[in-house]
Amino acid sequence: MDEELEEIKRRKLEQLQQQQYAAQSQAAQQEAARAEYEAKKQAVLRQILTPEARERLNTLKMTKPELVESVEAQLIALAQSGRLQAKIDDAKLKALLVQLQPKKREMQIIRK
Repeated sequence: MDEELEEIKRRKLEQLQQQQYAAQSQAAQQEAARAEYEAKKQAVLRQILTPEARERLNTLKMTKPELVESVEAQLIALAQSGRLQAKIDDAKLKALLVQLQPKKREMQIIRK
């Protein structure tokens, strides 16, 4: 009876170890794929943006990461479709960011 119990415990432990190894392996693969995607994205951005424009995006990423991700995706799509003729400088990037930011609503308080 003790031997059967020990065998069941041993099999269960092996199964748990295999599951843990598989989960770690999958996480490592996902991390590698994400790092590869990020490296490719940065390479494309280096080709289409001037250093000043890249610096502006990196600075803006600290406060508005969603906006920067959206802008980067749009710029990469434009570059891949061949619709960008020249590098985007800081002034063009500023104009693009102004267009993409949601309009602020002004609130007025009227006292009677």
